Amino acid sequence: MTSNNENSLKDVLQMLFDSYGWTEKMDGIRVVNLWEKVVGGIIAKHTTNKYVKDGIFYVAVDSSVLRNELYMKRSSIVKELNDEMGKKVIKEIIFN
Repeated sequence: MTSNNENSLKDVLQMLFDSYGWTEKMDGIRVVNLWEKVVGGIIAKHTTNKYVKDGIFYVAVDSSVLRNELYMKRSSIVKELNDEMGKKVIKEIIFN
């Protein structure tokens, strides 16, 4: 006999992650890991201190020229990151 309270392991883990706020943290880690794939290795080598907080992706850039170039392309970078994630995780990127 089965109970109506049965949930799949996936559902239980998702509820656990959501209740502790781990889903957003894991999404942020995945975005940081996707950074090099989206912008390329050469650009990624000039960026540090990457993290996501409240849907905003913060990236430190070691060159003002590159920072300006990335700023001009930020909308397309946000779209590519969200496309790679399969959902809207990033609302904005701040380069500093």
